[in-house]
Amino acid sequence: MLDKPASALRIRERLIESERLMEETGCYDGITELQLRNQDPLKFETLHTKLRAYCVSAREMARRISASPGVREVGEMVVAIYTPEGDAIALSNGIMVHVHTMSRFIKWMIRNGYEENPCIRDGDIFANNDAFIGTVQVPDVMDVVPIFHSGKLVGWAGAVCHELEAGGITPGGDVALAQERFTEGLFVCAEKVGENDEIRRDYVIRCERNLRMPIYWVLDEKAKVASCIDMRESVKALIDEIGLDYWMQVSKEFIEEGRRAQLARTRQLTVPGIYRGHTFYGHVTAGKPGYQPLGDPDWLYNMPIEMEITTDGKIIMDFEGTQPWGYHSMNCTPAGMDGGMFVTLTQHMNFEGLVNDGAWMATELKLPHGTWTNPDNEMVATATSWALLLPAYGVFQRLLSRSFIGRGFVEEAFVGQVNSPMIEMGGTSQYGKLFGMAHFECAAAGSGALAIKDGLDTAYVGWNPESDMGNIEIWEQNMPMVYIGRSIVPNSGGAGKYRGGCSFISTWLVSKTDHLRLVTSEHSSRVFDNGGMCGGYPAPTCQKHRAVRDSNIFELAEKRAPLAHHTGTNPHRSELELRLQGEHVTMEGPYITAPHKTGDVFTHSYNGGGGYGDVLERDPLKTATDVENGYLTKEAATGIFGIMLDEDEDGYPVANLEATKRHRAEMRARRLAQAKPVSEWIATERCRVEKADFAPEVKKMYASAIKLSSRFTREFSDFWNVDAKSIFMPGAKP
Repeated sequence: MLDKPASALRIRERLIESERLMEETGCYDGITELQLRNQDPLKFETLHTKLRAYCVSAREMARRISASPGVREVGEMVVAIYTPEGDAIALSNGIMVHVHTMSRFIKWMIRNGYEENPCIRDGDIFANNDAFIGTVQVPDVMDVVPIFHSGKLVGWAGAVCHELEAGGITPGGDVALAQERFTEGLFVCAEKVGENDEIRRDYVIRCERNLRMPIYWVLDEKAKVASCIDMRESVKALIDEIGLDYWMQVSKEFIEEGRRAQLARTRQLTVPGIYRGHTFYGHVTAGKPGYQPLGDPDWLYNMPIEMEITTDGKIIMDFEGTQPWGYHSMNCTPAGMDGGMFVTLTQHMNFEGLVNDGAWMATELKLPHGTWTNPDNEMVATATSWALLLPAYGVFQRLLSRSFIGRGFVEEAFVGQVNSPMIEMGGTSQYGKLFGMAHFECAAAGSGALAIKDGLDTAYVGWNPESDMGNIEIWEQNMPMVYIGRSIVPNSGGAGKYRGGCSFISTWLVSKTDHLRLVTSEHSSRVFDNGGMCGGYPAPTCQKHRAVRDSNIFELAEKRAPLAHHTGTNPHRSELELRLQGEHVTMEGPYITAPHKTGDVFTHSYNGGGGYGDVLERDPLKTATDVENGYLTKEAATGIFGIMLDEDEDGYPVANLEATKRHRAEMRARRLAQAKPVSEWIATERCRVEKADFAPEVKKMYASAIKLSSRFTREFSDFWNVDAKSIFMPGAKP
């Protein structure tokens, strides 16, 4: 094989050769010198700009074709161009998490002999949504088409859309109730779904017979194929202009340049060393219908993360010590973890648009086999993998920010992304037809704070930096619910010198249906998954659902009496309880219960981000404005931030600076009085550890991590000076 020129190798041989060269030289495809870039830098950069323009143009064209409000309104789509071996050269904006997951998909087909059977021909269309092949979760459906020029495979064009309905055990795409693969919905496992630029009719029939609302999936397939064909033809025209040999070389150099740029950016912005962080996720489903005894109803996940930055700029993320996979929908795959790394890098280090698979090659993920990050069983469910993936990469963002601050780039520090609770629904639509869909207003949560300013309110999620919640009117056209309120949730951002971004709550009236199933997912309960930084507080995560069944809202409307448009700020009694009669329901964590019908009222809220810096350093004038606008309550301003507020003659809050100064001095004095040395605190906590004086979920959390990871066991034992195995796994063999 090694005696053949690269042009004579079959694609599988070429992939193996490319990886061998990378292993031997440390450079992508063995490219130790960027010859074309050095010969003509302007031509080199112009070509990459053209490729990115092709991607952006194709995506925007496809968004106009798509029927799905998730794609058209929210922008849940990305397109990219790849080398023949499946490495990303250029990409559009959008859900950039999927650029390397598509790369895995293409490489999987190459490794599994698709060149021979089912064959890779000009005009073929391949699709996939299997996370163990290359995607994040079942609704992330990707299509790729090969690009041929002069009879030779010269690249691939690919596109991904997040589908709003996947045909799982519960309606929607993020199938929260899935506990095994077999309940997640319609799987397309690296299949050839079209030829001669046309989607096969038998594939469309399979979609129509396996989905509650196939129109979105099928029309999104057409939109993706259109975008891929558009990119393919643009690349072929570019090759006609620059020549095939130049294309084959320059496309590889683009990726090697991306790898070098990532290393250089890391060296510039960060301090080499080892950084550690931790977060948790609480999963509460005890007593909820539909959960089978396969799984544990209440489970606490620990996510210890070690980030190493080497002197040459490589970033290595190690998840040793995290939990095993489980019979739930929150497991992830290496493809999903790659995607999390990729989308984080594009937002925090490579935001100028030149990022490609080279950036991913400058990183390394250590995903312990058998954990939720890398299951050793491909039958597990991954439908809501974002539930664990998002808080994990929120830690990564905070670890990067520590390094930015250490280097002096304070303006780059960002507390991080938050989890994105999602609502999905199905049943009978307002048009009297079967339907199912995911509601993507979750694409606009609150972000973590920055080291120089407050976080973004209802304007950020980690998985799609465009963060557009869509229009109310569009969502109302697609689901049998009418908005009666959408408002900011006060105090939902983590407190700090700079507060985290606030979340929002939506309140709906169920309308024109006698059967509406509501299911929500990705709620962390009883623990904080969105931490703060440098003294900032975490954001609250346990937002509860409230519903009113058989409400009297129509009677109130008839009388033109006041209605409840949100839950209000009273922690003891919500506005729904004050204004509406009926059966009041409050539920923590995922919402899974009996169907709703016309006249019921339902609320769903999202997450805010963590804060940055000491709460007692917050600007009193800015806080007064936050109280006026409903981002904070007056009680929080005084009790948390130590800011005393008066009212002006028009009743608006104004900061009393002298009273604030006195109150904060009292709060600092109380802090000192209550403080204790760290050594004393550790001694007290060690007694608790020795007795395993923890909640049952905490005991199970430690026991599972200790059973799976000898390193975690050793480090835990050394830190607390105990025998961790004997405490959390009594009776286990040493």
